[in-house]
Amino acid sequence: MKKILLVFVFIPLFSIGQATKFVRQALRLTDPEDQIELLNQALEIDSKHLDALFYRGIAKYNLEDYDGAILDFTKIIFYEPDADSYYNRGNCKFNLMDYEGALLDYQEALELDPDLIGAYFNLGNAKFYLGDFKGAVENFSKMIRFFPNDYKSYSQRALAHMELKNYKEAFKDFGACVLLRPDSESYYNRGFALLEINYYKEAKDDFLKAIELNPDNTPAFFYLGVSHFLLGEFQQSINSLTYATNKDQMDYDAHFGLAMAYYHINDLEKAKAKFERAKKILDPTLSTNSPSIFKDTYWEVNEKQLFTDMYKILSEI
Repeated sequence: MKKILLVFVFIPLFSIGQATKFVRQALRLTDPEDQIELLNQALEIDSKHLDALFYRGIAKYNLEDYDGAILDFTKIIFYEPDADSYYNRGNCKFNLMDYEGALLDYQEALELDPDLIGAYFNLGNAKFYLGDFKGAVENFSKMIRFFPNDYKSYSQRALAHMELKNYKEAFKDFGACVLLRPDSESYYNRGFALLEINYYKEAKDDFLKAIELNPDNTPAFFYLGVSHFLLGEFQQSINSLTYATNKDQMDYDAHFGLAMAYYHINDLEKAKAKFERAKKILDPTLSTNSPSIFKDTYWEVNEKQLFTDMYKILSEI
């Protein structure tokens, strides 16, 4: 009769305890690189130490090594899937602009743990970037049900409503943002949305408020200048756009706006100079006189007919 030999592989308890000790030491540190050094030692002892893999993934995320973090979270998911690992892997993929991959991970996280509230917000963002604005609204609405005072969820839902042209709902959310956090950013965001739907006076008022609350909000000066221009307030537009170009001399949109505003107050010399400046920023060699160099700029995208007409006029000065 043959003897059956049972072979047992023992991992010394000392080694297991030492790996856990390295993990605990790592968690007491604040520098991610130092944490990774200790967690690597833990994983040399036990390559399947899930806590060591998880916290190393977090440390790599904090160092913006998203690919490395994904590998660690993927190993955990292979051995023992859990909601937190899917959620954190989704965050890594989101930062790498893999929105489809992020969406799938957030969905897996919520399937394993429907109470992982933050995943609803991030899932909404993934859907937003994938163009599923209706789905994004649904996820941000879930966040708001859990946290009725969550500024970010109102703000993101407002943007999704804007994409869906649900302007009434969008401005309810922008209004909620202003009530919850009446700061420069809230007024700026609402002003930008008002500008998009041609409410120039209301947009101007919000940009003025944004600047009052934060005089360093340079983009607000640009859009205030745009609002003034579209209201026919050309000297005020020049004042605001000049401030924008003083803060950012490479702001071709502001230079082009100044060219149009100067033309309308009949200062043709400055209109021509600003027009040429905008062109030179976009095409330093000035190798073409085509309006195509302004492709995808603010005026070309948002005020196409105005841009076309003014480009022709400014070219002929």
